[in-house]
Amino acid sequence: MIVEPVRAFADNYIWMVINDDRTHCAIVDPGDARPVLEWLDRNRLTPVAIMITHHHGDHVGGIKGIVNTYPDLPVYGPARENIRGLTHRLGEGDEVELDPIGLKFEVIDVPGHTAGHIAYLGEGAIFCGDTLFAAGCGRVFDGTFAELCESLKKIRSLPDETLVYCAHEYTLDNLGFAKWVEPTNPDIILRDEEDMSRQERGIPTVPSSLRMEKRTNPFLRFDDPEVVSVIAERLGHAVHNDCAVFTELRRWKDTEYD
Repeated sequence: MIVEPVRAFADNYIWMVINDDRTHCAIVDPGDARPVLEWLDRNRLTPVAIMITHHHGDHVGGIKGIVNTYPDLPVYGPARENIRGLTHRLGEGDEVELDPIGLKFEVIDVPGHTAGHIAYLGEGAIFCGDTLFAAGCGRVFDGTFAELCESLKKIRSLPDETLVYCAHEYTLDNLGFAKWVEPTNPDIILRDEEDMSRQERGIPTVPSSLRMEKRTNPFLRFDDPEVVSVIAERLGHAVHNDCAVFTELRRWKDTEYD
């Protein structure tokens, strides 16, 4: 599977999933039509589908403009969210078969950031929108902390080799918070240095691997003894529930770091 990013706004990635002979592609979370249409024209590729993870404008804003140019384009997205322009509404266990590019994705429900957020899993990768970020996770908007915790557990259970295609370039900022939580974690320190170098050279820090996320992302390390200890110290009492630790981590970042 060939995947290339199209940058949009200040820090969004719109993912282009391309077939081997580089003639067709699927578009993941097009928040803006203009850069997508320019990319398609420049690379002489024909889109076969749009795949949406959730309803926020920076993920769906380009649907209309792209479909106006490619009128018969199928648009896949979450069944439990109100998104104008969807042609196929999806939920847990559904599949997206993209025959023109020879790829198939399983749909999994990953609510929390939004109430109906979905992700697309297949070909050794997950397109997870704003649920899991490189070294971070999305804020809770119209979902709940408990939902987001369970969604991250679901993602964490996938194979370590899974490539994580999130939708924003937030990695260095997220690593800053990770260093607050685990200031002596050598994997976080090394990742911060490596990803800073990538950013300085204009290279995306994503995708990352799930193996790397398990080592460096505090929101997947809610059961690590050091992280649990830090949260217990902040709260002034022991915490024995994974999602209680996760919730305090997310609230800590929301209120004191972001």
